[in-house]
Amino acid sequence: MPDAGDTRRVVGGFDELSTRAAAELFTRAGFGTVSVSSVEAAEVCGALGALYRTIQAAAANELKVACDRMGVDAWEVVAAAGALSAAPTPTIDPAALLSWGARRWGGTFRLLDAAVEINAAMPDYVIGKVADALNDAGKAVRGSKVAILGMAYKKDVDDPRESPSFELLDHLLKKGAAVSYNDPMHSQPLTPEYLAAQDCVLIATDHTAYDYDFIVRHSKLVIDTRNATKAVTKIVRV
Repeated sequence: MPDAGDTRRVVGGFDELSTRAAAELFTRAGFGTVSVSSVEAAEVCGALGALYRTIQAAAANELKVACDRMGVDAWEVVAAAGALSAAPTPTIDPAALLSWGARRWGGTFRLLDAAVEINAAMPDYVIGKVADALNDAGKAVRGSKVAILGMAYKKDVDDPRESPSFELLDHLLKKGAAVSYNDPMHSQPLTPEYLAAQDCVLIATDHTAYDYDFIVRHSKLVIDTRNATKAVTKIVRV
């Protein structure tokens, strides 16, 4: 009999009744279950693990080939990187360095190049979602007050280097929005009056110090790019 604590199944049905029936079946068979809202969500969830493994393997393989062409021991690099408590501070763009190194010795780093291209397109995608949400509220981006929550690169750190939040800020300013920001470290105080005065609150970094119920309660419109408000309804999530 499988150990339900170690083996879990994602369950999604055509409706709530079928989802509950499938979950009960797996539970009786000794499996733990995680229910999602649809069959499609369950299928994509099942593919996600394989996607991660495939991408990780491709990245490792491309790195090994690139290191070989550069005369670098890939295993030494992996072992040394794994021994670090934190990533070293890069002096230049690490993606550009790897791509340049691979090409310099006649190789390529296609997966990295594709990843950089995809990541670079995300700020435009998020700004498009902000524009759509404001439009649905009868407002344009130009002239709207937009507060960006979180300027750090990732949650709970005081390090803004390479943070996409600055690109979001730049894009919004170019579109004529009146932009302000808040970060738990140093910034505009997050008060009910400040939140209520904004046409849109854009969550860019999901710091745990934020009280998301408070934020949602006092905001007219919240765009959540980090799923930080997953327990709160009526939020635009991207």
